[in-house]
Amino acid sequence: MDKIVSLARRRGFIFPSSEIYGGLNSCWDYGPLGVELKRNVKEAWWRYMVRDRDDVVGLDASIIMHPRVWEASGHVAGFSDPMVDCKNCKMRWRPTDLAEPKCPACGGELTESRQFNLMFKTFMGPVEEAANIVYLRPETAQGIFVNFENVLNTTRKKLPFGIAQIGKSFRNEITTGNFIFRSREFEQMELEYFVKPGADDACLEEWTQYRLNWYKNLGMNPENLRLRAHRSDELAHYAKGCYDVEYNFPMGWSELEGIANRRDFDLTQHSKYSGKALEYFDEETKEHFVPYVIEPSAGVERSTLAFLIDAYSEEPDKDEIRTVLHLHPALAPYKIAVLPLSKKEILSDYARKIYADLRKCWMVAYDDSQSIGRRYRRQDEIGTPYCVTVDFQSLEDGMVTIRDRDSMGQIRVKVSELSYILAAKLSGEPFNS
Repeated sequence: MDKIVSLARRRGFIFPSSEIYGGLNSCWDYGPLGVELKRNVKEAWWRYMVRDRDDVVGLDASIIMHPRVWEASGHVAGFSDPMVDCKNCKMRWRPTDLAEPKCPACGGELTESRQFNLMFKTFMGPVEEAANIVYLRPETAQGIFVNFENVLNTTRKKLPFGIAQIGKSFRNEITTGNFIFRSREFEQMELEYFVKPGADDACLEEWTQYRLNWYKNLGMNPENLRLRAHRSDELAHYAKGCYDVEYNFPMGWSELEGIANRRDFDLTQHSKYSGKALEYFDEETKEHFVPYVIEPSAGVERSTLAFLIDAYSEEPDKDEIRTVLHLHPALAPYKIAVLPLSKKEILSDYARKIYADLRKCWMVAYDDSQSIGRRYRRQDEIGTPYCVTVDFQSLEDGMVTIRDRDSMGQIRVKVSELSYILAAKLSGEPFNS
């Protein structure tokens, strides 16, 4: 993990938040490359889950919701973790994170366990009083459930159908760490897929495989992925069944995503608390019923971290070691880098024109500093799939060199065909040098 943290800091993927003030525990800022990688992860999820399907629509619900929402969902009464304090250094821990009953930081004696609510509480309006208490949402799912009828009426979708959302959530975690794996502010990529009761078990199995394939399709090593079914004694109170997609992180196998059968719990609860019947009317059978829900829920930060770890490689290169991020082209912050061999105006003008043309289609880097070998290494380390080298011969024959990140192979192509060739390579065409 230390190498990933160092690379992320050095190359502008992820910085500690408020670093000039000493940072803020478990809060992170995403730099120029990190914000692109994170956006690409979300875009890949949205395309796979929404745009490529005709049974899913999107939603973007408010972060601050009516406080009764969280009473209905059970978060106010039950969204808590057990917590213990160290009597010596005052550090706080979740008992489930401890290998032995003493403080991991100083070895001190711990207090008895007590429950700690994980929701961030704040006040709406100018007066801080009980009537104005609101919460930062701990999950995006409830925004979907309370909009079930709105979406159903405006889209006229038939069961089964889903509502997808990507957005910020906040949990006042007792124990954070492992870089961006667990933090108090994070983004979720969630789908609530509504099905007729009786079809839910088969649907859970289908979505579990569908989600597992998303990671594999984006280049993640299948050996680092596994499915784990929840035991009956660890299921959430609302769940009929659940699978975790787990990844073999440096700290061991840990949850990457959960796919749960939430039954009709949420819609039933919101119907009870709001007085609004959240039901589906089946026009064929003429029956009203509350749908069951299958929920694939993934964290943007955890997915981003897993993709970084999985892509990281140190490879021998002559007498040196080459650091490479073998990111899938869909995820790479830059798809292409344009590298002129010289800063001379006649060549840089030509290279800049190629750079401007390619930027119309992709995120493209331009680098003319230091030797070409060093520039190749920089692009390898940030995961850029292809480099386009412009030399003085290019001015005469109108051809440039494409270098492949993974194989380091090179091909010479016409500038007039460059965009078409790069598009094919980025779409998965093999690189044959």
